[in-house]
Amino acid sequence: MTSDPIPDLGPWPALGYVDSPLDRAANRRGEAEALAARPDARTYLWGGELVAAQRRGAALDPLFDAAAVAALGGGMPLFLGLSDGAPRFAARFDPARREEMEAAGFFVSDLRSTAVAGLFGPEHLGPLACGKALGTWHLRHRFCANCGTETRIIEGGWRRDCTACGAQHFPRTDPVVIMLSSRGARCLLGRQAHFAPGMWSALAGFVEPGETVEEAVRRELLEESGIETGAVSYLASQPWPFPMSLMIGCQAEALGDDIVVDRSELEDARWFDRSEVALMLARTHPEGLFTPPPVAIAHHLIRAFVAGAHPPAGARRERA
Repeated sequence: MTSDPIPDLGPWPALGYVDSPLDRAANRRGEAEALAARPDARTYLWGGELVAAQRRGAALDPLFDAAAVAALGGGMPLFLGLSDGAPRFAARFDPARREEMEAAGFFVSDLRSTAVAGLFGPEHLGPLACGKALGTWHLRHRFCANCGTETRIIEGGWRRDCTACGAQHFPRTDPVVIMLSSRGARCLLGRQAHFAPGMWSALAGFVEPGETVEEAVRRELLEESGIETGAVSYLASQPWPFPMSLMIGCQAEALGDDIVVDRSELEDARWFDRSEVALMLARTHPEGLFTPPPVAIAHHLIRAFVAGAHPPAGARRERA
């Protein structure tokens, strides 16, 4: 496409799962059991990719009291922190109970769709991301990696201890680089086979042991697209609870134009000019092409390229 005028994209939208209002209160984690018994304690419920909420008229409230958590079969509560002094927890429900819960009047949906649609207040997305990621880590790390003995949860869910060998295990987050490579007025976007038809996004990959963020950006771009990279700069980061990653958003300077797609990683990759990408952001592209929604950091990397600037200082706390 030719370089057409850039459409007005409106105010910079909010990035999802960031700016959690919780005080993580690490010094109170040893008191988790007592905090859970307080009348002002509330719990977020998740199960697999699902989250639950109570209907309050037209609004959805994802916070449950202890009686409701028990009635819904919630597992051990994990301490997330304090909200204006009130304890906040996350607990797992059985996702097989979804139909039963919906029949009882509860709202149940996957966290990604809920965030994209803005069905919960933004103050809930960070705690939900934390609870889902922390809970998933516990499901996958029940046994000691040192000796194989089943471990026990302590410190409100922020540590697992092995009673056999004494090893201590702490929750882990997987670092992922997600980068927008650009050259002049064009940027590189790719498609994975599982993407919705018409969606194109920034390239991404896990940081490997012994790598810096910059090295990971250069390696992933070369492996997936054949593009060599010069300067790498950091834009922003985002917790991504699918299942427990930290997305490290970077901008990358492409040193060449010739793309060699790794078909085992990508369905396709190609260059897009700035005006075409603006239409994709606005979802007015004549071929129906589009970018990820504002809840994802890829959207913000792409928008920064179109705008030729970083997000404004307060953008992360604005509603879309």
